[in-house]
Amino acid sequence: MNKKLIIGIVLIVTIVLLATQFGQYFTLDNAKEQQALLADYIENNFVFSALVYFFAYVAITAFSIPGAAVVTLLGAALFGFFTSLFLVSFASTIGATLAFLSSRYLLREWVQNKFGAKLETLNQGVEKDGPFYLFSLRLIPVFPFFLINLLMGLTPISTTKFYLVSQLGMLPGTMVYLNAGTQLANIDSLSGIVSPSVLASFVLLGLFPVITKWIMAKLRPNNAA
Repeated sequence: MNKKLIIGIVLIVTIVLLATQFGQYFTLDNAKEQQALLADYIENNFVFSALVYFFAYVAITAFSIPGAAVVTLLGAALFGFFTSLFLVSFASTIGATLAFLSSRYLLREWVQNKFGAKLETLNQGVEKDGPFYLFSLRLIPVFPFFLINLLMGLTPISTTKFYLVSQLGMLPGTMVYLNAGTQLANIDSLSGIVSPSVLASFVLLGLFPVITKWIMAKLRPNNAA
């Protein structure tokens, strides 16, 4: 059996098991309960607790386990805004990059061999403007982050560019959730965190680099004629 196929099957089974066995713990009510239980322990074991939280967040993101938003809120409630911003920002980007690399290693060769001719235009576009597209997608929270990680792994974008753009592009959304997480006890639902006005702002922010690039292209001398 193909080595990549075996690894892919193991990875999928692992993700399914993690999601089914631990998914029920990533709820808002459970986060509030954990905040009360863990507060004293974290105060006396801050560094160790921060490291555990960091690596757990990396795993949750890398394996695309549902519940990252709740874990983000809990992090802010337990560690404060600025410490959790450092932890979540780097942990989420590292986890996203691991998911990106797993997709690239397991699926990219097969996809490119099977659909290479049809994807040639897309590949050229990503090689030229990939960071613009990725940055816009990261800023718009209507696109699932785990899906972006997997799809970008199928493109020619470099791992370094993926990491750096993701680190910057996910930062505004992370800050919104962490700010809400500092008031975890007063949050009744996740839908209330990203209001329609905040969502609209993210959409406009995400479209800004694409619109700017389009305008600059139109203003170039060779397009003026």
